[in-house]
Amino acid sequence: MTVFKAYDVRAVYPDPLCEETARRIGVATGRLMLAEADGPTTMVVGHDMRLSSPSLVKALKEGLLEIGCDVVDVGLVDTPFIAFAVNHLNAIGGIQTTASHNPAQYNGFKICRVKAKPVGMGTGLEKIQAMVENQLEDTIAAVRGSEKSVDLWDAYRDHVFTYLDSRIQSGEITIRAAVDASNGMAGTMVPKLFSDVKGLELIEINFENDKGVFVHEPNPLVDANLQQTIDAVKEHNCHLGICFDGDADRCMVVDEQGSIVGCDLVTAWLAPKFLANEEQGSIVYDLRSSHAVSKSIESAGGSSVRSRVGHVYMKQAMAEHDAAFGGELSGHFYFRDNFYADSGAMAFAAVVTALANSESPMSEQITPHQQFSQSGEINFESDDKDAAMAMLVAAFPEATVDRLDGVTVDCGDWWCNVRASNTEPLLRLNLEAASSEAVTARVAEVSPLLGTRVDH
Repeated sequence: MTVFKAYDVRAVYPDPLCEETARRIGVATGRLMLAEADGPTTMVVGHDMRLSSPSLVKALKEGLLEIGCDVVDVGLVDTPFIAFAVNHLNAIGGIQTTASHNPAQYNGFKICRVKAKPVGMGTGLEKIQAMVENQLEDTIAAVRGSEKSVDLWDAYRDHVFTYLDSRIQSGEITIRAAVDASNGMAGTMVPKLFSDVKGLELIEINFENDKGVFVHEPNPLVDANLQQTIDAVKEHNCHLGICFDGDADRCMVVDEQGSIVGCDLVTAWLAPKFLANEEQGSIVYDLRSSHAVSKSIESAGGSSVRSRVGHVYMKQAMAEHDAAFGGELSGHFYFRDNFYADSGAMAFAAVVTALANSESPMSEQITPHQQFSQSGEINFESDDKDAAMAMLVAAFPEATVDRLDGVTVDCGDWWCNVRASNTEPLLRLNLEAASSEAVTARVAEVSPLLGTRVDH
């Protein structure tokens, strides 16, 4: 079993992901980054709270040092911290040891290059994989790299707080938020950044992250994992709730009534605020998002940019269009002033800031964007994914079709996108129409074309 996935390295520890594999990944990544470097040789490393992370990051650093990289260890941090540190230190790249939202027995590595540009399949990870699997270690550096540890939390806090309203920081406005850290890195990040903010009253849920145990799966996209957040919002009369994933680069929002707010609707809500000081500014969103997103952007005078699904493509689109903000259905939110990268911490700051500048509660702020009904993501097993998508297109000859990511079929009063999963042998359907009845009818119409529906 390979440990290399579409966007990162992720597998069960210690088999197949072990310390020796981690060391080889360090050597291979260091070789790739040094070949691209022009000047400095510094690589940033950090790790999450998983019990296997300390030994894996130690082995990873050994590989980087062997190949001649100078290593700066930023310690126990959330994944977006690495993007900040790479840019803050002018490093040639960075690696976070994490398995994100996967169960506790998993671990892995998220890799980025200079300016924190992501490394995935097609952008360098395939080269690292080839070097690791072919055990190419014949060019170990004559001079071993150096290693040091640094504490950048104060600088990181200043960076994140560029998105936090000064009146919240001073206590002039108070926002009460239920925050579920999912026993992950938000349990470290939130106290480091937000606990002393005068205008934030935090109801902490699942902040313990040193036992290697998750009270619930650290994946906020699963509605059941948001129940504790919903309950806390209602019990404590919170203005909102936030649930982070395992490495705190993603989050989901719950309004003051305890209703889950889709990430595309959060994007639609926040977009005009990011466009307020822009002339013909751009906002990026992934193509599964509701048409309410593009309507909100264009109503605010902005340019809406559809992107393929995945942080690699979102970050690329953000940079290409110099977009102020971007949102992905999976809970990733992207910021121009964060090197076009995603940040759970900044998303939290941006949401509470938007609330601080609103005279009505979040539910009323979101209501204008709830113009359509959505199916949510529905999975299908298919023996021939390309043939299934071709059948979908053929079934609606009058539709507008594009193939930016999978196939999008737009029939005017309803539309759908079908794409192959990058991580599982599945087709994924997202469909939107004017009403829930229309969604049900259209899903029933297209489902037989796509294969066997998988409900999980």
